[in-house]
Amino acid sequence: MRSLIVVLSFASLVFPADVAREGVRWWSHIQVLAADNMEGRNTGSEGHRRAAQFVAGEFERAGLKPAGTSGYFQAIQLEVRSIDEPASSLALVIGGKATPLALGEDAYFSSRADLAPHSEAPAVFVGHGLIIPEMHIDELAGLDLKGKIAVYLNGGPSSIPSALKAHYSSANERWKAYQKAGAIGMAGIPNPKSMDVPWERAKLARLDPTMSFLDPKLAELQGMQLLLTVNPANAEKLFQASGHTFAEMLKLADSNQPLPHLPLKVGFRANVKLAHARVESQNVVAIRQGSDPALKNEYVVFSAHLDHVGIGQPINGDRIYNGAMDDASGVASLIEIARLMKEQDLHQRRSVLFIAVTGEEKGELGSTYFAAHPTVAAQSIVADINMDMYLPLFPLKYLEVQGLDESTLGADIRAACKRAGVEVQADKEPDRNLFIRSDQYSFIKQGVPALAFKFGYLAGSSEEKTAKDWLKVRYHAPSDDLNQPVDKTAAAEFNRIMLDLGEHVANAAERPHWNQNSFFQRFASGA
Repeated sequence: MRSLIVVLSFASLVFPADVAREGVRWWSHIQVLAADNMEGRNTGSEGHRRAAQFVAGEFERAGLKPAGTSGYFQAIQLEVRSIDEPASSLALVIGGKATPLALGEDAYFSSRADLAPHSEAPAVFVGHGLIIPEMHIDELAGLDLKGKIAVYLNGGPSSIPSALKAHYSSANERWKAYQKAGAIGMAGIPNPKSMDVPWERAKLARLDPTMSFLDPKLAELQGMQLLLTVNPANAEKLFQASGHTFAEMLKLADSNQPLPHLPLKVGFRANVKLAHARVESQNVVAIRQGSDPALKNEYVVFSAHLDHVGIGQPINGDRIYNGAMDDASGVASLIEIARLMKEQDLHQRRSVLFIAVTGEEKGELGSTYFAAHPTVAAQSIVADINMDMYLPLFPLKYLEVQGLDESTLGADIRAACKRAGVEVQADKEPDRNLFIRSDQYSFIKQGVPALAFKFGYLAGSSEEKTAKDWLKVRYHAPSDDLNQPVDKTAAAEFNRIMLDLGEHVANAAERPHWNQNSFFQRFASGA
């Protein structure tokens, strides 16, 4: 009872000067992590290693004990793949005649899969390409995909619940279905209305190295010969022989109408040269021990990703992708929440794990590895509270919560926000699939209830414009640096809400659980 009273009183007592100071302190960690000398903290880089050492030192100062496999660190061995684009080529084949496609302008290869050196196959348009057994949706039904490339338009009908759509839109779930149907590869076309960043910026990342696990048990996308992303501005080339147009597909999709599924009567011819290497990177793991003799062996996880994308193609002469908001902000919040626990001498019943994971930008690698090889008993992890690019760009009036209605954590975050005078919002952009695009999903797939967050806003507000402009201009760009407007006090208020949430979960008599109607309950039951 004492711990609960302490939590509630701390959450309700807000001293503006204290919050302002906490915001400045939060920003001071970002000033270290997003400095140019960290070189963008690319997974496996020297900059990332220095950042990991800094975080371990801050965890220690906050009174956290090591919880890695070697002190605060959990090392991960990774394979690196890079596209040699000048030695690679892509062409569209129509009636036996090959027409070159410009890499970067028309489409680009993804080396997330270990692509075949040479491949040639017909293309089939599969609509949104979703196979959702729960809703009796199978967009591959009746199609001949054996030996072919499945071409799909990102997104899906609004009638599909966002959790289902997000899960079955993931590359891994798609490939399971497409490979089972006989496909040898897939090509995604982004819907311009739901693209995070314009194509001109998105294409710059195509030459960035990708990574995968050396551990074959964790390998994904095996057997894929070709993986492409197609520029929607030039996608009409794929439909020129089909009797349909890409404009027609977009119109149907934007009006929530079914898309046709049809052979495109064109094929792809690809020559790919990949370079291979190996690196080691590290998660940083620390623990604040619980006080209850029994419940201290259960764990509430706070997570954020330490990596960013490193040094890349220059934009306005700058090649360092600092990653201040993505996600030095979340790692700084980890540090601050731990320090607040120490300063307030909070004694939570369950133990709390703080994990700064690596490899999120490479496909949630660090969190996937930790979830598969936890440094505590896997069945004892009760919740994940993930903080990734929550964007404190304006005052905190609304908090958007991904996973809000999936588990009992939804009631917990609603209560914490109510105490803070902040209104909760559900995911406003389900077609962006945010709930499967960060580290919480690694825990969800192991059956652990989880939440993720963004600063919210009202439609048509100046805050909405600020958030969307940030995505267009700064997301995965060198301008996500230390020279951008950030509301430090709002970030500190967010940290206090996260602390309140974490303390409530750590002190509750019962561990969180998935709601009965949640799609994600299947992971807890092993379905």
